[in-house]
This record gives sequence, C-alpha cells and structure tokens, in this order.
Amino acid sequence: MSFQQGLSGLNGASRHLDTIGNNVANASTVGFKQSQAQFADMFAASLSGSGAMPIGTGTKLVAVAQQFTQGNITNTNNPLDTAISGQGFFRLTDAAGAVLYSRNGQFQVDKTGNVVNNQGHIVSGYLADAAGTIVKQTVPLKITSTNLAPVMTTTTTVGANLDSRAAVPATAAFSTIDPTSYTSSTSLSVFDSLGASHVGTMYFARQPIATVGNGSFAAADTVMTVGSTVGLAVGNTVTLAGTTYTITGVTNATTLAVTPAAAGVVAAAAATTNAPSNLWNTYLTIDNVLVPPIVAPATTATPFATLGFSPTGTLSTLTAGAGSTAGATLGKVTTPSFNPVSTITTSPQTITFDFNSLAAGTTQFGGNFGVNTLTQNGYTSGQLNSTSTGTDGTILGRYSNGQSRALGQITLTNFINPQGLQPVGNNEWVETSASGSPTTGTPGSSSLGMLQASATEDSNVDLTAELVNMITAQRVYQANAQTIKTQDSLLQTITSLR
Repeated sequence: MSFQQGLSGLNGASRHLDTIGNNVANASTVGFKQSQAQFADMFAASLSGSGAMPIGTGTKLVAVAQQFTQGNITNTNNPLDTAISGQGFFRLTDAAGAVLYSRNGQFQVDKTGNVVNNQGHIVSGYLADAAGTIVKQTVPLKITSTNLAPVMTTTTTVGANLDSRAAVPATAAFSTIDPTSYTSSTSLSVFDSLGASHVGTMYFARQPIATVGNGSFAAADTVMTVGSTVGLAVGNTVTLAGTTYTITGVTNATTLAVTPAAAGVVAAAAATTNAPSNLWNTYLTIDNVLVPPIVAPATTATPFATLGFSPTGTLSTLTAGAGSTAGATLGKVTTPSFNPVSTITTSPQTITFDFNSLAAGTTQFGGNFGVNTLTQNGYTSGQLNSTSTGTDGTILGRYSNGQSRALGQITLTNFINPQGLQPVGNNEWVETSASGSPTTGTPGSSSLGMLQASATEDSNVDLTAELVNMITAQRVYQANAQTIKTQDSLLQTITSLR
C-alpha cells in the first residue's frame, strides 16, 4: 500500500500548494479571505474490521475552509469606498436579480445612479423619502442627483440681549430710515416659496414710562392720583370709573386709543418722561417693507410684537401687535400674512418668531446689545455637491445651498456559519444550506460591524506565514515522493531474486 499512501500524500501536498498559491496570488485583493486546506487520514477496512494494528492508506482533502478574520483597513480617495470593521457582508444583486454577498467595498455610482461594485452588481440598502427619512425596506441602493426643492421660511428662533442701560429713542415715531427712532436692529435672510432670498430686518425700540399728573381723561374721571405712573404703551391698561381699558395705540404722548372704545377716554392730559421702561416694541421689515404695513389713515408704524421683561431681565410678557397672533407658549408670535417683493408671484407667508425657546432666550441684561442666535428654517434650492457615508451606513448628501439630506443607508448581512457560503469568484459568495439563513440589518446593530467611509478592507492573507507553509508543503511533497521511490526500489529487489 506504500504506493497508494505516497500517491495520496503527493495529491494532498499538491492541493495544499494550490491553496497556498491561491492565497499568495490574492494577497493584494481587496476583501479577499484566505483559505486553509484541511486533511483527514484514510484507513482500509474489511467486513471483520481493520485489525488490531491498522495501518492507514494515506490522506485525503476534506475541506478548503475560508478564514473570515478581519483584514487591515486602508484609506482611499473615493468617498463611496466602504470598509467593514467587524462581522457582516455587503448584500448585492446582479442583473438577473440573484443575491450575492461580498466584503469588497469598492463602490461607485453608475449612469443611472445605482451604487454598484466593479462587476456592476447593485448594493442593497434602505432608501430615504423626500424629507430625508430612512425607510427600512431592503431595496437596490440608488443616489438621485435631483435638486433639493426650496423651503419657505415659516419659523425663526431669536436669542438676543437688549441692553437694559439703553435710553429711549429720541424720536417717538418709528421709521426705518431714522436711526434715532429705534434702539437696535439685526438682519436675517427670509426665503419665499420659490426659494428666492429676501432681507428681513428686526428693529427694537425701547418704550418710555409716562407720568400722569392732575389731568383727567374726562371731566369726572380722575385717572390716577398725583405722582402715580403708568406706561403709555400698547398692551398696558388704565382704569377709569371702575372700567379697565387696554391701550391699543399711542398716537403721541397725550393721545391714546383704547378698547373697549370710549368717548372721553381718547384724550389724556399726561406728561411723559424719557425714563426707559421694561417694554420694547419690535418692528419687522422684509426688503424694507414694514410687516404689517402702514395703512391709511394711520401715519405711524405698528410693531408686530412688544416684549416685556421681568426685574431679573428675563422675558415675562409678549403682546402681539395689530394683525399678529401670540402663541400659547410665552415668547412665540406669528406675523401677519405678507407677500415678499418678487418678480414672480409667490405664496403668501407668515413667520413665527420664537424669542424664548433657548436656554436663556431673549433677555434684557446690563450688557451690550448682541444676537446670540438667529436661525430660520427656509432655504433656496440646491444641487448635490458631494456624499459621505457614516459608520451606520447612512449616505449623506451635501447640497450647494448648505443643506444636508440622507439619501439612503447601506445594510449588512450576516450568517450563522459564514464558512458555509459558496465562493463564486469576484470576491463574492452565495448562500447555501450550510451557511444558514441571512440576517440583514443596519451596521452597528446586533452582531453586525461598523462601516468606515473612503476606505477598503485588505486581504487577510499573511504573506510571511504563507511562504513558510509553502516550504513545509514542498518538503511534504518531496517526502511522499521519496516513499514512492523507496517502495519502487524494494519491489525491484524482490523481483530480482532468483
């Protein structure tokens, strides 16, 4: 049996060298997983058994097992190149719809926007809806280059400090072109329904405290006793003969408009001072047009809101101006409807200002006027400039208008027994009964690894170890050849006996 033993040894060593050679050849192949030739011994058996001292008949190759250990990660210049750090496979589909799996993350976008590998097989994942929300349904991954639609400005968050040391403006009647009629101002961008940008400006005008003397609103109605004070500002109240009136307009220092309307309550004999109050009228213009506009017979501007502050400088009241609507939450007010100036007809819009949603909100402290935050939710249309992939597989698109939007998410698939997968070339495998059923999910969930963008996973072949194994396999091959040679010499000796 020595011939059979030696021949099986030659065959085994040859297959071992074939496996090593394949590993060495793919030492630089992205995503390649080295294989290991595994052998078993053979014994001849009879009906009565193999005997008390059996001698084997050689060896046989029982498996070429791939080793799915982690390869090194190498950075690349392609933003779509993706490396898996941990367990899992990319799920791919070919032109016929067949499903394949790979660790090679060298991806690009084809002419139709599909994310594909070098064989044109489409990467599977989740797509995002128009709002950028990922829809958890596994489909071929596609990146669309459609322009991002514009969004009209509807909300603005303001975080500012109005200087408590500021004096009342020298000019009582507000005018955008008269800097002596307001205390401070700030600008913001406002986008209409077509994405056109407009310049919005907010003006803050501190209001005075008015002192009422011996005068009266009507002959028999004493307003207050001598020395008392009342703020003659929109939103304040005065009490006459047991009836409380709300001030809805201040024409000048001595003329008020009140509700409910009352004859004899309009003219007020009052002396005013420039002592500053805790009230600030807030005006808004869009492209230098007041919101709300001045409508005849009125001759003075109307604030869209009046802010009031507590003795500690925090926002305590907000009174909506004519046409504006105060929100249920302190600090929110919605402007009257307006149409921005445009050569093309746009949809009417309103803007809800939030002066109090931040940690500090809008304040009245003894510091210089300053705007800490002024954000709005509108933007113009944008073109897709670039993409990037997060560790969870989310592909983020960046647009020319400064916006970012999720375009999709790469998924990973794992198996109970990855060694049961059948290799089909091109660094791809297919599912078999031995591998178990696939489990698909987002990177980083369950047992799935994380992703690294602009990187690929190197082959896990240890070239030094493979060269040592090659020497060992060569020696095994030579030794088995020697057993055959020795057996041949013995047979020649026996046949030469006389």
